Amino acid sequence: MSDHRTHVVETNSHLQKRGQGHHDHDDHHGDIAYHASFKGYLVGFLLSVVLTAIPFWLVMAKVLPSSGVTAAVILGFAAVQIVVHMVYFLHMNAKVEGGWSMLALIFTGAVVFIMLSGSIWVMYHLNTNMMPMHDMRTAP
Repeated sequence: MSDHRTHVVETNSHLQKRGQGHHDHDDHHGDIAYHASFKGYLVGFLLSVVLTAIPFWLVMAKVLPSSGVTAAVILGFAAVQIVVHMVYFLHMNAKVEGGWSMLALIFTGAVVFIMLSGSIWVMYHLNTNMMPMHDMRTAP
């Protein structure tokens, strides 16, 4: 009996000799990919530092009147920083991989939103519809 792995290797090498086998890994099949540069990484780094320093200053100097407002502003800065990291360091845009990476990101965001909002909705209704607790010391 012949070994299946040997047959696959021989078939692949035969196809490569004929020009029909696996392509080089540098061949991106027409993908329009973002190619990183030092300038892009530097801009991303500087934006990340600024988007971290401003919320730090807001908290340490107690610039805003209430902690709720401060938390909302920090969440806004965090959302902007997530976008900066995705664009400058993860190189995500609508053109990379034919748009599939952006579609996967949108799907992931939708699933996370559905799970979080559904969990909050269920917990709220469980809390609202719970039977009131009676003081056990006064119970007969």
